[in-house]
Amino acid sequence: MMLILPVLGQIGTVFAAPVSPTETKSGTVYIIPIDQDIERGLQKFMERGFTEAKEMNASLIVLEINTPGGRIDTAHNIVDIIRNSEIPTVAYIRGDAASAGSYIALNADKIAMAPGSMIGAAVLVDGITGNPIEDPKLVSYWKSLMSSAAEVSKRDPKIAQGMTDVNMVVEMPEINDTKEKGEIISLTSEQALKVGYADTIANTTDEVVNWMGYSTDDMFRVEQSGAEKFSEFLTNRIVMTLLLFMGIAGVIIELIVPGFGVPGILGVTGFVLYFFGNYVAGFAGSETWVLFIIGIIMLALELFIPSFGILGLLGSVSLIVGVVRAAYSTSHVALSLGIASISALIVIIIVAIVFKKRGIWNRFILNDTLSKEKGFIPSASKENLLGKNGISVTPLRPAGTVLIDGERFDVVTDGEFIGSNMTIHVVKVEGSRIVVKPIVD
Repeated sequence: MMLILPVLGQIGTVFAAPVSPTETKSGTVYIIPIDQDIERGLQKFMERGFTEAKEMNASLIVLEINTPGGRIDTAHNIVDIIRNSEIPTVAYIRGDAASAGSYIALNADKIAMAPGSMIGAAVLVDGITGNPIEDPKLVSYWKSLMSSAAEVSKRDPKIAQGMTDVNMVVEMPEINDTKEKGEIISLTSEQALKVGYADTIANTTDEVVNWMGYSTDDMFRVEQSGAEKFSEFLTNRIVMTLLLFMGIAGVIIELIVPGFGVPGILGVTGFVLYFFGNYVAGFAGSETWVLFIIGIIMLALELFIPSFGILGLLGSVSLIVGVVRAAYSTSHVALSLGIASISALIVIIIVAIVFKKRGIWNRFILNDTLSKEKGFIPSASKENLLGKNGISVTPLRPAGTVLIDGERFDVVTDGEFIGSNMTIHVVKVEGSRIVVKPIVD
């Protein structure tokens, strides 16, 4: 009995063993792609994806990351969405998680990377020029965000700091490498796994889901809607500049050379597409539409109501303010607006020269002539009276009537008085004005 009991105890222990952690978990897995520049349009898309996942009681969210980075403020807002979510998240880096993309990945609960992918290279750069930003306050702020994200996920914060600060020296003995001054840390998938910045390497999203312990039978991918895709196209910097050019040139050409209709339609369409794209992307609010409508109305009223340019000026200001407020970046829209305005001005000048006879300025210029063809009878020339003599019919004080060759004419003197029935001589004829002098015996 004493020999049997230990054996039975071991058997009982075997049957009482806990469930293996690799057992498949139940629940819906939501996949949200981050495969574009990080800007407010992506933030709105992420908000929709996390909201849908919560409403569907999802058990896991996989963030498929492949982005060159983007705006820090937008990345910070996206991180808030991730941190405030009760659903576990895993970042699957399929390509690049550069700059703000690495910040988002570090705030996920787990990080998986595909072979050949990258994480890091998070130096602050100017969005327009692409030059590194050297403002100590901004660099310090961004470095602290990256460092805190690494600490929360229990990763070496110095490596995160080395991704942002070119002046740091960071030793990474796990990969036999040291980041020197002037360099920036950028880790491959294998390097990231060794230094603890990746938890696994997976070839596909399905492998990541299985690695997290979930089945791939109940997965749902959040896709951008047609409006969101169209908005992403419209908010491209080049397309945005073209829309502003079309809006400015079209509206002004329609105002100064009325009657075509096509420029006005194209101009309004350009502005509508500009505001629509930024509205769907989450950049513009309802107030921008109000400013746009007010601006168009005021510009139209300027044609019919004499306001000495006040309505036109207010309409232009309303449009410009609406355009600037609708954009996600003041600096970006200022550049686009400047290029569009200069280009539109050149086209407007060309159109004004070509169609100068149809321009609105003709309303303020008297071009009508009084001709025989239009039914007007011009006065007969009096040049033939020059040098002739006549008799004053009435006293000339200095104007009066004279008789020349048996025909009456209204004449004037140079200021002197001539009585009636006196002989006069025509000394000057200026149009219908006849000047006479008395003939003294």
